[in-house]
Amino acid sequence: MLADIISKEPLAVAVRHGDDQWFDIVRWTIFALIEAEELGITAANAEEMLGSQRNEVRRLLGQVGDHGPMMGLDKRWAYNAIRAAGNYGEMYERNLGKGSPLGLPRGLNDLWTRSGLMYAPPIR
Repeated sequence: MLADIISKEPLAVAVRHGDDQWFDIVRWTIFALIEAEELGITAANAEEMLGSQRNEVRRLLGQVGDHGPMMGLDKRWAYNAIRAAGNYGEMYERNLGKGSPLGLPRGLNDLWTRSGLMYAPPIR
């Protein structure tokens, strides 16, 4: 949590070895929260975004496709996560960023579209 970059290895959540289903759920939930930020979906507007005609929004929110059921979850798993915790940016700001006692700038933890390193594969 220093201002200087002292390491380049990617750090992420960890799960117990051998629990492949839980690993998939955690990994794809993080991807979904990053994708939600990129698509402009927030905890506050997720319900409204259910009316979007954009295919990537419809897939993410579980209106089309079966990504959730392939992991043993319902179709609206990402929608539920976004509504509960917000997108990646909302979570960062609340816990590490301007809305937190730490006040850390996003820096490399920002979206790739804003010169950061955060991006997610498409949810299909």
